[in-house]
Amino acid sequence: MHIERTAPPPIGIAHLTAINVAPLAFVEMAAAVGYAHVGLRLHPAFAGSPFYKIPVGTSLMRSIRSRLAETGLRVYDVELITIDADLDLETLKPVLETAAELGAQRLSVCGDDPDRGRMVATFARLCELAADHGMGVDLEMMPWRRVDTLEAAQHVVEAAQQANGAILIDALHLSRSGGAPADLGLIEPSCIRSAHLCDAAANRPATMEALIQEARGGRLIPGNGDLPLHRLLAGLPDCTTLTVEVPNIGLVPEAHAWRVFQAAKRVLAAYAERVSSRAA
Repeated sequence: MHIERTAPPPIGIAHLTAINVAPLAFVEMAAAVGYAHVGLRLHPAFAGSPFYKIPVGTSLMRSIRSRLAETGLRVYDVELITIDADLDLETLKPVLETAAELGAQRLSVCGDDPDRGRMVATFARLCELAADHGMGVDLEMMPWRRVDTLEAAQHVVEAAQQANGAILIDALHLSRSGGAPADLGLIEPSCIRSAHLCDAAANRPATMEALIQEARGGRLIPGNGDLPLHRLLAGLPDCTTLTVEVPNIGLVPEAHAWRVFQAAKRVLAAYAERVSSRAA
């Protein structure tokens, strides 16, 4: 049975929130602001998109591990793998090795293979590879990908039958794909491990190009838009790990990270207070 949280949970920060900040500085910034965990972009989300390499055994890896230990911050997930017709799983071994060395718990992926059976098989195999490195795999629906809805993501995860496979719920993508927080009740709780928080205007962009642009650079900080974030929080399993993902547009990264953190804390505190009031 799902029991609503009565206290605000820890908050993490996705690398896309400040993608131009390199991993070591990103870890230091996140710790200074007060985040509990980070996601790191170690694979390009699409051709030409920024990402970072942290090879195992390098001084950079040692420095990041040292800062993680000193600050108590953890790496929750690494991203973003696109499962398409051309994906060669052998090429992902360095990413998985780096993720394991950093102590990451999850690998974030999206699905864009037109052959649904092949996509399920690839997702299953990727889950097996991730399990060998002590990680799970989260499939994130995106309205412009083949896995574009919650239902489509559920089909892949359930068909793959991997204990470490799950769905990543992104507040924006759920809304823009026509979904609603109530739909989460149709998903087995163990199939949802992670969620991205952000906000947006009520109306869906009119074109696919505008939809993509909104996701990559037009999100609003939590509480500054019209998404039903309290209902989303109520629908998520209690063990869901929460991460803010609000790309920075033109602000000093540290100031943006702080602004997003404070906004998310207000939303989560207001939600927890509402739950406590109902329980009283």
